[in-house]
Amino acid sequence: MTTTRTDGRTSRESFGRREIPRGPAPRGIRAVAWAFDTALTVLPFVLGWFVVDSLRDANGGGEADRLIFGAATLAIGCALGYWNLGLRAGRTGQSAGMRWVGLVVRDREHGTPVGTRRALRRVLDRDNVEVVRQVTAADEGFEPDKPDGSPTAVRRRRLLGLVVLVAVLAFALLASIAIGARPLTTGEIAHALFASDGTQADIIVQTLRGPRTLLALVVGIALGAAGALIQGYTRNPLADAGLLGLNAGAAFLVVLSMYLFSFTAPSQYLWFAFVGSFLASIVVFGLSSIGSGGTSPLSLALAGAAVAFFLQAMTQAIVVVDQNSLDAYRFWVVGSVAGRGFDILWTVLPFLIAGLVLALAGTPGLNVLSLGEDVAKSLGSNVVASRVLGILAITLLTGAATAACGPIAFIGLVVPHVARAVTGPDYRWLVPYAALMGAVMLLVADVIGRVVVRPGELQVGIVLALFGAPFFVAIVRRRKLAAL
Repeated sequence: MTTTRTDGRTSRESFGRREIPRGPAPRGIRAVAWAFDTALTVLPFVLGWFVVDSLRDANGGGEADRLIFGAATLAIGCALGYWNLGLRAGRTGQSAGMRWVGLVVRDREHGTPVGTRRALRRVLDRDNVEVVRQVTAADEGFEPDKPDGSPTAVRRRRLLGLVVLVAVLAFALLASIAIGARPLTTGEIAHALFASDGTQADIIVQTLRGPRTLLALVVGIALGAAGALIQGYTRNPLADAGLLGLNAGAAFLVVLSMYLFSFTAPSQYLWFAFVGSFLASIVVFGLSSIGSGGTSPLSLALAGAAVAFFLQAMTQAIVVVDQNSLDAYRFWVVGSVAGRGFDILWTVLPFLIAGLVLALAGTPGLNVLSLGEDVAKSLGSNVVASRVLGILAITLLTGAATAACGPIAFIGLVVPHVARAVTGPDYRWLVPYAALMGAVMLLVADVIGRVVVRPGELQVGIVLALFGAPFFVAIVRRRKLAAL
């Protein structure tokens, strides 16, 4: 730091501040950031090309397989590039590569973020756009753009997100119809959907993939919505259907039906699974209500854990002493949407619809309850009635889904965290988002399970465990997504 002394001479005094560099960042550092961003953008296209190339006819692939995976690759690559190079760099001043090496892109004249469009065009049009070091930008007052927090803007973003989710869900439904052990062409799929006359492709689409796709759709919606409700009512970001003992109740009665009546088909033990979930919820809710304190998130979690451990022990006792029950139970407990026809779908559909209606109806009360029981009571909310409505919705959704497909983990655990990052804590939006995301997640996992071990299949429960566990660990590491 240079100062002027009283005798007119200058002297340099150091006050422990490091000198801040000025002007554009060195070309070498900018090249590293550019290489990183380029690799991040190109990587999905490279991986997608290898996947599509592996689906040649000689490898058991088909025209529809290549078309679906090629379109998915194109969409994912373009979306990733737009988010990283456009939205992120334009609003915060840093793409992933720039953040890694400590650079900021800004308007040269005003020192502000350049916006999404200019960020995307800056490779071709660099007028009045410069890249500087992060310390330089911070010292000169650079601040990222803050999102518009007005109610109108928030509502518009949420509606746009729902539109995007519906489009992704439609694509996932198409992929579930098109992809399987038997390759199909686009013409065969169109013929089966709109002009069926009993060909082999028509039978595959209408009797195998059609029911399977619709069941995955409704079960995914149910599990996603139920997961959001469970985490909301228990105030526990790690809660899922297993925490309330619902899966354990269904498993116990399914094994009991296999042991007593030798049931092996899903249509035979469907009602036993549903009744088991329902009875477990009644027991958990009753135990949590014992005492002067009444039902609370902590008592619900403790009662659910106790009931789940007890029922799991009873289930293991049966499968240990009866080999036939073990053989049938081990296929159900993995969780799968394969081998279920329209009879299973029509049986559970009324319960799923009723549960979803109750879930949506209870979201305003859950918003009030999330403020705390004392605040909810002071606002005139009936805490007990709200929690009973929520438990009933959770039981209907989870019980019917588990009865139809077995216990499918990770959807109810992971999806609410992702939805909450988009919608915030408002359950009027969180529950619909979680429902749609749950359907997308289950459909995509089922499609992946059909491809990775073709011509065989990998159950959807296994696929979700393989991909869901690392994904959930990554989410939990970002604490703001796990917070309620």
